[in-house]
Amino acid sequence: MPAGDGSRVWADDGKWGNSSMIRTFDTHKVRIQKELTGRLWEFTPCQGEYAGRTYRVPTPGCWENYPDFGNYRGEGIYRTTFQGGGNLRFEFKGVSHTAAVFLDGREIARHYNAYTVFDAIVRGLPEGEHTLEIRADNRFSGESALHIPNDYMSYGGISRPVVMERIGDLYIRLVHVTPVWENGVWSAGVSLVVENTADRPLTGTVSAAISGEPGVESGAGTLLWENVEFAPLETKELTESLVFGDVEEWSMEHPGLYRIYAVLTQEGKAVDDLADRFGFRVVSTQGKRILLNGKPIRIKGVCRHEDHPQFGCALPYAAMAADLESIRHLGANSVRTAHYPNDEVFLDLCDEMGILVWEENHARGLGLEEMQNPHFEPQAEQVIREMVSTHYNHPCIYIWGILNECASETEYGKECYTKQLDLLRELDRTRPRSFASCKFKTDICFGLPDVVSYNIYPKWYHDTPVGVYLDELYRWVQEETEGSGKPFLITEIGAGGIYGYRNPYHSKWTEEYQAQTLEEQLRAVLEYGDCCGVYIWQFCDVRVSEEWFGTRPRTMNNKGIVDEYRRRKLAYDVVKRIFESYGNGL
Repeated sequence: MPAGDGSRVWADDGKWGNSSMIRTFDTHKVRIQKELTGRLWEFTPCQGEYAGRTYRVPTPGCWENYPDFGNYRGEGIYRTTFQGGGNLRFEFKGVSHTAAVFLDGREIARHYNAYTVFDAIVRGLPEGEHTLEIRADNRFSGESALHIPNDYMSYGGISRPVVMERIGDLYIRLVHVTPVWENGVWSAGVSLVVENTADRPLTGTVSAAISGEPGVESGAGTLLWENVEFAPLETKELTESLVFGDVEEWSMEHPGLYRIYAVLTQEGKAVDDLADRFGFRVVSTQGKRILLNGKPIRIKGVCRHEDHPQFGCALPYAAMAADLESIRHLGANSVRTAHYPNDEVFLDLCDEMGILVWEENHARGLGLEEMQNPHFEPQAEQVIREMVSTHYNHPCIYIWGILNECASETEYGKECYTKQLDLLRELDRTRPRSFASCKFKTDICFGLPDVVSYNIYPKWYHDTPVGVYLDELYRWVQEETEGSGKPFLITEIGAGGIYGYRNPYHSKWTEEYQAQTLEEQLRAVLEYGDCCGVYIWQFCDVRVSEEWFGTRPRTMNNKGIVDEYRRRKLAYDVVKRIFESYGNGL
């Protein structure tokens, strides 16, 4: 499917063509770019009864969706050929859950984690046909602290696009824009990172222009860094700010988007460029409220896994857009990306639709022993660095989360929470930070985040009335923890319901019980004056690891308000009625 306004790509025959969905907008006009996925690759499993056989499979995709590989745990080798040469940059949007990358048999990259972007640069590749090979591995082992058997599926394969770019010796690695509202005036802090891949000094001039997207007229400006010297193999950051007289703010109701376009020239010739989008909006906390552009907001959200019975975690653009249309139809205004960074295209769509996003690093339900794995802290921090670097500009992301339901009741766990929340603050000082806890009256970490968040399931895992349970929990936070006086969110609440299972006595797992339980839960939370909002667990039913089959009927987490095929349960209309009766503000 072509990108939103038609991306230019480097075709094998040397002509320009259309890419499939890399982003929803152009990111380059000068740099030549080609998506290598969006077509058939060779796939060879390395273990099991089909080991050594070669198949032709569509990419991106998850091998669990190939015939005969629904439960495959192991390694798989993906292989494709391309025509090209020169200085090439390969960007891998997501390979699950570890990747080793080879070009013509030579290793050029290794990466851990399915949900973050990594790249590799190859200099001076001879022109001609070349072979790119990716060895993916979705096995669980002690070397992997974050990908473990869990209450969601850890898929295998090339789950997001692979992109090849032709670059010069100098290229623009990234651009970050930080909107600032101060003394009644908007400004934008711009940070550009330029990399010299050559072993000799080089000089270049960089310009950056900001303008409104179509339909957004106000706010424009240009920055210029002339004749900048770059030492051999140097990566240099260029910073400056622009003041704006008038802009259209990004909000849920009117998501005004702006584009920054940076161009690198040498000897008067444009040799590289990079475009990204951002919005003029400020997120802050004040007392017990979360503020968007100075106004308190009420979160009416759903948690959502990247999961679909046809696509695994490799949802195409149309499926992502359909999910968001349903979420918006519900009257929801936010999505929690449980429990890992999401696809850039999904975030692009949230930017465009005005849907707020809680995005978090990759960790769910890890106990003390699992957090003491020597790989845990470096792998979790790597995800944070890659998540923030890649997704910094998205205005939809209003809060960063970490370590869902981990050992926040322990001293060692507190050390990990401290390190990771400090790292988030170091990388991004503009967004609040939080974590979703399930430790009832035992959590010792609420002095660390900006927002206190809890996952609760009254009327599902226990029979305590919702209002009683919520009030008891909130009073404990205020009276006995360092979270007193901070904004408070319910980040999971819900009940299971199996699509089509109904009976007149509304027993658990029926659609009737799920619907009436969600009504009681949502009304209690949304009417609680000191609560900033709620996320329903969850939008759709999802597949879980086989190891969870004993507690999850159908080997699925069945708490979705739609099933895995997006068929509405009775709870859907209940949620819609309740969400639509509350506004976005408090």
